[in-house]
Amino acid sequence: MAQESLWLGSYRKPCRQAMIASIAITLALFAWLAVNRLLFGDAAYGMHEMIRPTGKPLVWAMLGMVSLSMLTSAIYLSDWAVSIETPPDGMFDIVSLICSRIAMLATAFIVVVMFYEVVSRYVFSKPTLWANELSLWIASFVFLLAGQYAMQQRCHIRIYIIYDMFPRWLQKICDLISTSLICLFTFAMIYGGYNDAMRRMLRMETFGTAWDPPLPGTLKPAILVIILAVTIQAVSNLIADWNKEPGEHTPADDIDEEEIEKIKKTLGEV
Repeated sequence: MAQESLWLGSYRKPCRQAMIASIAITLALFAWLAVNRLLFGDAAYGMHEMIRPTGKPLVWAMLGMVSLSMLTSAIYLSDWAVSIETPPDGMFDIVSLICSRIAMLATAFIVVVMFYEVVSRYVFSKPTLWANELSLWIASFVFLLAGQYAMQQRCHIRIYIIYDMFPRWLQKICDLISTSLICLFTFAMIYGGYNDAMRRMLRMETFGTAWDPPLPGTLKPAILVIILAVTIQAVSNLIADWNKEPGEHTPADDIDEEEIEKIKKTLGEV
């Protein structure tokens, strides 16, 4: 039985078709680039050209299709609920869920990159210049997006021992104060870091290594953008939770009974 749609509704099927089509085109382009690399060697497009696609339509097409595949996959996967997830109920929750799926897919991509590096290095004795830095680059975005997802799920560090003792009106004041401090922090970060981030982004400042990817030129502005997204999510949480009844929090809240049952079943089959 198909799981109930979270937010796509009747658009789930078209989104799935768009995801499959974009992935198929991406794989076809990748196969074409791989064949050219094998046949023409250094004259073909490689990882170095992927971060410098100026004047290279095929590289632009590949990068565009990878981005489209990631986006359509993230949108489709965000429509599926996981048992331990807090269901979306705020104005910004869907955006955070989509970003969380992008981070999930990016994590899987890191595994693929590192697997490629291990095989290339230890089987064919041809280590890459780009695998380690690409993994760091992707992992940086995963780390940033994870903060946004943690805020949406209310699973960031929060001390409930005293909070649960307060009456609801005082809890609301605490929530308002904490959200205001987040907004103040974000304002200070953007105010202090905007000019530096723009300078690095406009000149696409690179890492200064053999592969020389533009890590500073992309990560510095990304930090400010995602911190802003975390703040919007915090405000969304405040609005969504404002009229909710107070809840009790115990250590049992962190226990995933479904996962425990799966572990027991797995151990029983061994």
